Amino acid sequence: CVIFVIVILGYIVLGTVAWMHGDPRKVVYPTDSYGQFCGQQGTPNANKAILFYFNILQCANPTVLINLQCPTTQLCVSKCPDRFATYIDMQYNYRRNKSYWDYYKLFCKPGFNNPDKPVSQVLQNEDCPSMIVPSRPFLQRCFPDFITRNGTLTVANKTSFKDGHGKIRSVVDLRDAANGITSLLDAKEVGVKIFEDYASSWFWILIGLVISMLVSLIFILLLRFTAGVLFWMVIFGVIAAVGYGIWHCYWEYSSLKGKPDSDITISDIGFQTDFRVYLQLRQTWLIFMISLAVIEAIIILVLIFLRNRVRIAIALLKEGSKAIGCIMSTLFYPIITFLLLALCIAYWAVTAVFLASSGDAVYKVMSTLPDCKYTNLTCDPETFSQSNVTKLCPGSQCTFAFYGGESLYHRYIFVLQLCNLLVFLWLVNFTIALGQCTLAGAFASYYWALRKPADIPPCPLASSFGRALRYHTGSLAFGALILSIVQFIRIILEYLDHKLKGAHNAFTRFLLCCLKCCFWCLEHFIKFMNRNAYIMVIYGKNFCASARDAFFLLMRNVPSLNYYWVPLLTVIFGSYMIAQGFFNVYAMCVDTLFLCFCEDLERNDGSPSKPYYMPPGLHRILNKTDQGGKKYAVS
Repeated sequence: CVIFVIVILGYIVLGTVAWMHGDPRKVVYPTDSYGQFCGQQGTPNANKAILFYFNILQCANPTVLINLQCPTTQLCVSKCPDRFATYIDMQYNYRRNKSYWDYYKLFCKPGFNNPDKPVSQVLQNEDCPSMIVPSRPFLQRCFPDFITRNGTLTVANKTSFKDGHGKIRSVVDLRDAANGITSLLDAKEVGVKIFEDYASSWFWILIGLVISMLVSLIFILLLRFTAGVLFWMVIFGVIAAVGYGIWHCYWEYSSLKGKPDSDITISDIGFQTDFRVYLQLRQTWLIFMISLAVIEAIIILVLIFLRNRVRIAIALLKEGSKAIGCIMSTLFYPIITFLLLALCIAYWAVTAVFLASSGDAVYKVMSTLPDCKYTNLTCDPETFSQSNVTKLCPGSQCTFAFYGGESLYHRYIFVLQLCNLLVFLWLVNFTIALGQCTLAGAFASYYWALRKPADIPPCPLASSFGRALRYHTGSLAFGALILSIVQFIRIILEYLDHKLKGAHNAFTRFLLCCLKCCFWCLEHFIKFMNRNAYIMVIYGKNFCASARDAFFLLMRNVPSLNYYWVPLLTVIFGSYMIAQGFFNVYAMCVDTLFLCFCEDLERNDGSPSKPYYMPPGLHRILNKTDQGGKKYAVS
């Protein structure tokens, strides 16, 4: 408990330090070669929110992966080019029509206005791009506008283009360059864009959440009285929805038969900025149809072979409804869990953004010459033009690379990000554990009341919440830490798997796959044990003792253990209609009643001196027969 409090205080200090050093603008806005933000209000680039690459073909250079930067000038522009053009052709046509220059200079360096300057000097100084290609914005960057026609990759209906240096190039080269850029756009930036979308539509999101909460409350209230009807409605509704999806996919698959370009494969078209292109392929709809058919078959088989378990699940939900009916405040506890999780996620996201944006702009020498010894060395853009580097490495540029620094804080930014992630997982799992322990304590007070509801203590949910914080914080934190470490390792393994996708070492891939599988199983086993340990911890024992007691209690009642998974199946189907947090109240209620029932059977024998505390209905549901003269507590 003391260690957990110290970690929280350290986490607050980490967030404060990150806030002092960070600048989210460095992550939100693309940065040009001069370290200026694209699209930032109050700057000359306020109306230039898109990043344009002078020579996008250079982004296919191997130095992209080494230096993590495309070795070409990058400029903020207001819109992407919509036509093919080269500087040589522009200069030739400019003498007849000045409109050619008026358009081309939009993609030149600010202040450059000398179209008569020799082409060789313009390209050497990178005053203007040697060529422009039809592009569209994607992730605030200009990407070539790829379109597949008759199985052939094209850009503006062309399969080749002039590169501005007297060569004819294939548009496949543009695709390779685009793939080189997208490899640099890491999940951090994509996540920030998603965060921006949330920020711009928070009002509608809030309305949707309120509607979801109201529907959830109505659903749970109806479930108490019509559990069987609503359960089967959800089941058959899902079956019907998946069946319609299969029919629709087949209809789309059939309607595309014979149409041009519909029989090419997804791998042939590669990366596309317009995702609607994939919907024009028969292979896409075939994959959708097969996937939905497999899901439909699994659902039907589960219903056929577990039909008796489904009926038992309905009976368990009805019994759980009685407990929730006596403690209606449990329906609103998921709101507390939601708010605590939202606070954890917000704090983690803000801290991660400020950590990622800590540091000053670092500039490095970028050169396409393989023998340039200054490549990837730091430089000063203000004095670079007077240095010897430009003489020894013609065409080299001093461009913005990343944000960083040489201080102790900046050198360990990555380690601090890992700490931020680990503590975030710990807090999230602790919040979930606190909710599970609180609900378990409230429902246990219902079960162990001799006369229901007369003997249920006042404010059972609030009392259980207070007990969980006062007596069980250490146990909850310990269980959450174990689960967080396993999840942290799984995230690292997923990251390694992503990085090794192109590797040809079969043994490494096999070993990584085995590790991922093992840790996935370990995570779910720990979640299972933690959930039951948090129920048993209400008896006042520590986490390890509670986990041991829960495990052996379940093992001693292994014939009844099948019933445990049925409510989880119900939770899965119910999640299509209601918020998971609200339905988890029922799942936790059923789990608590089940473990209390097992404990009741071991502690009591049904005699007048040791009566069963379970309701007679639950006794019949779980198929336990009476043994001569056993009595039940009043319910």
